[in-house]
Amino acid sequence: MSLLVGLTGGIGSGKSLAASFFKELGAYIIDADQLSRDLVHPGQTALNEIIDHFGKNILDDKGSLNRGKLAKVVFQNPDQKTVLESILHPKIFKKEQEEYLKICAHDPSAIVIIDAALLIESGNYKHVNKVIVVRSNEESQIQRILSRNEFSLDEVKTRINNQMSLDDKIKYADFILDNELQQEDLKEKVRELYPKLLSSSKIR
Repeated sequence: MSLLVGLTGGIGSGKSLAASFFKELGAYIIDADQLSRDLVHPGQTALNEIIDHFGKNILDDKGSLNRGKLAKVVFQNPDQKTVLESILHPKIFKKEQEEYLKICAHDPSAIVIIDAALLIESGNYKHVNKVIVVRSNEESQIQRILSRNEFSLDEVKTRINNQMSLDDKIKYADFILDNELQQEDLKEKVRELYPKLLSSSKIR
């Protein structure tokens, strides 16, 4: 039987790296962030709803969503963040379920992992069989984010503080992956966990 797993963690925790390791072992990955990006392409219903609420000033010169402008609006105003999430989350959930069913149609015993930063906050954890939280300390998170983005230190700290605390996320976890050391260490932890997911799929 298939198993649908939610994989989450704080920004810069290494959850997408963990997802890539699961993929190497044979799991199917559904990237919630990529689905979100696809949903806001020009002409998509979600983008039209975002424009209706936030105005055309969140678009770039070509009529595409300027994610940076929109991020500044929602990170400064929790109410606006809630509006954006109410537009996107139901559509993301629907796409995830469609992808999951498609995968299961050709591989009934598939391990399918949803890589989602807001798995807990959005309530999407209710739609999965197991939850994995990738845990990392704040210093490591900050270093990872600064190394791959053009954010200032203050912007990084604001983004981290705007997310649900790691302690709260862990309350929902069936499994925890610590990512404090080298990539190989995380890879080994994923290798150790994967057989447990396979076992869980067999006893469902």
